[in-house]
Amino acid sequence: MLKIYHNPRCRKSREGLAILEASGKDFEIVNYLDAPLSVENLTEIIQLLKISPIELIRTSENIWKENYKGKELSNAEIIQAMAEHPKLIERPIVIHNQKAVIGRPPEKINDIL
Repeated sequence: MLKIYHNPRCRKSREGLAILEASGKDFEIVNYLDAPLSVENLTEIIQLLKISPIELIRTSENIWKENYKGKELSNAEIIQAMAEHPKLIERPIVIHNQKAVIGRPPEKINDIL
């Protein structure tokens, strides 16, 4: 199933959603700010993206700067930070057929459609 992890307040995420809508494919929208992801969900997404946890962090967010920047954190601690503060998660994330991309730029979503 095609799935987008979406933040409706984010312009890039809205652009990514528009790409999925234009594709004509069925997809599921996960508003991860309203329904935060578990550590297990985040770990699975990171594995599908084939990245390290820090690559999924929005390091420009104030939450990151005020609480985590400059600290040596393990991967587990980084994932826990995203679980506790979903605003830290880079967006949008699109998953399709066990492949995943971060839609930055949103056109990258076409790579897995």
